[in-house]
Amino acid sequence: MDFTWTQHRFAGGALALDVANSVILRFDPERSVDRFADPAQLAAFPAAAHAFSAECAMFGALEPVEKDGQAPFLRLREVIDSYFRAKTEGRQTDAMLADLLENIAGTLRGPKPKSLEAATAHSALRLLDTTTIDRLKICGHCGWLFIDRSKNRSRMWCDMAVCGNRTKAKRFYERHRPGDL
Repeated sequence: MDFTWTQHRFAGGALALDVANSVILRFDPERSVDRFADPAQLAAFPAAAHAFSAECAMFGALEPVEKDGQAPFLRLREVIDSYFRAKTEGRQTDAMLADLLENIAGTLRGPKPKSLEAATAHSALRLLDTTTIDRLKICGHCGWLFIDRSKNRSRMWCDMAVCGNRTKAKRFYERHRPGDL
């Protein structure tokens, strides 16, 4: 299957969320796809993040994850997803916060300050701010994490053009299904 990083893939509103959202349909094991399982996609991600991510202007060009850093980076991705998803769902997160902070600290002790790993760790730290964390949501269509920056906090989808459209089209189809008279 052909895949390219597009603007939609960076709908989270923060680099840490975009990294967490690199697992497509995370909670559907039969259809789930980890984009970082393909080394070429992991290597292409920093350039795409620089082009599309809401936060990457402050980071500048990011260095890709080196082979020996891939396992710790993927672990960081998973603790970011676990913590912020649990926080969004209102679950207890104390132990998860400790895991998140340990992984962030381990990442930031690394020698590469301009790396995707360091930028992701800094992004996750910024998400811990209460004004931002209170705006985190989970997309009602794809399950991605995103920051709701709407004035009245009513956003329901990570990206209206993709997930919102698909959800609305599905509802329309269900209401106007042939044979349902």
